[in-house]
Amino acid sequence: MLNMGFVDDINEILSHVPEERKMLMFSATMPKEIAEIAKRFMHDPVEFVAGNRNEGSKNVKHIYYMVKANDKYLALKRIADNNPNIYGIIFCRTRRETQEIADKLIADGYNADCLHGDLSQAQRDLAMRKFRDHVTQLLVATDVAARGLDVDDLTHVINYGLPDDDAVYTHRSGRTGRANKTGVSIAIIHSREKGHLRRIEKKIGKTFEYRPVPTPEHIIEKQLYNLADRLERVQVDEQQIDKYLPGVRKKLEWLSEEDLLKRVLSLEFNRLLKYYQDMPDIDLNAKDGKQGRERGEGRQRERGDKNRRTAEKGYERIMVNIGKSEGFFPGNLMETINRNITGKKPDIGRIDLLPGYTLFDVRSDDAQRVVRALKNADFFGRRLYAEIAQPDKDYGDAGDAAGKGFKKKKDKKDKKEKKGKKGAAAAAKKPKYNGNYDIFMKKKK
Repeated sequence: MLNMGFVDDINEILSHVPEERKMLMFSATMPKEIAEIAKRFMHDPVEFVAGNRNEGSKNVKHIYYMVKANDKYLALKRIADNNPNIYGIIFCRTRRETQEIADKLIADGYNADCLHGDLSQAQRDLAMRKFRDHVTQLLVATDVAARGLDVDDLTHVINYGLPDDDAVYTHRSGRTGRANKTGVSIAIIHSREKGHLRRIEKKIGKTFEYRPVPTPEHIIEKQLYNLADRLERVQVDEQQIDKYLPGVRKKLEWLSEEDLLKRVLSLEFNRLLKYYQDMPDIDLNAKDGKQGRERGEGRQRERGDKNRRTAEKGYERIMVNIGKSEGFFPGNLMETINRNITGKKPDIGRIDLLPGYTLFDVRSDDAQRVVRALKNADFFGRRLYAEIAQPDKDYGDAGDAAGKGFKKKKDKKDKKEKKGKKGAAAAAKKPKYNGNYDIFMKKKK
């Protein structure tokens, strides 16, 4: 809460309390801002620490799954399907993302709800009450909105996005594993968040266990066994059901025991079987033994791969005529698309920022909509142009072209010759002074 600006209010209130007083202060973590409040307003304070500073709960297991950024939602669904009795909170970084993930889960048949600052107080109260009463199985929430929620029997906390402040992870994971119960804190990350994960490990004094994303076969098996457990534990009202059994038995007497079992299972799992048919493995296989040996080669390939014009299967590669040299970054791209597009928000894949232009992947079904949304869009007075990336075009002048056409790619020999000529001409015209001296003198005149 201090990060949101409450520290000024706290300082103002405490500056008016009586000189003779008793003061107690409780905090799950002890960042320097809170320590400063204690130092300033408490007289010879005595500190009591339960456990170690900022340490994660001993009853919580920390797990991470690593996938491509655009596969995070698929991984989330697989985690939920692999834990049929899950009762947990999914933490997102923004209110928009929180609402979008909750809407997707509900549309896909999951028992979910959302909690964020854009909801009215009545809506927030209802969402929290439903979750406390186990009416809702999954609650998608922002950190701030979830602070008013106190539940002791959470099985899972899922970090859909890692928090910017490492200490916030301690607050998130501490919501499970309470009252001597065990819990699981899960982080869904992509490869570039690995360093962030290691910082959190250092902060909480715990090691994250890598797990491969559950495969369709494993999920289906887990769900089948869960159904078998439910069948074993179901309470049978003998008196009420007896009068219906003769008619049902006569209706099903032509089925063998094995046929009947198959049909009961299929009735429950046809949806999962259909959904996961031919689904790929989305895990990035972070523990692959080849990873360490090929890390350097992979980084080199990635650098040279930024300017590629083809996308992975199911995606299209799009070029937009603005790059990082003009302060254009992934967040700006997403915001510009979402602001100008009509209909459903598109699924954006890999984004590669170059100095004068940007290349990014988008699902094939959404490609033309995204191109139309970006054409003539405005970025701080700059008119944008977008098109499906063409392999034979040189986008080096994309920033100045704005849709007027681009140069064909020249072969390396021509480029070297041109570069040599430019270098000789530049040397002949080289000014006497370095730096901005000549510009300064012109301005002075």
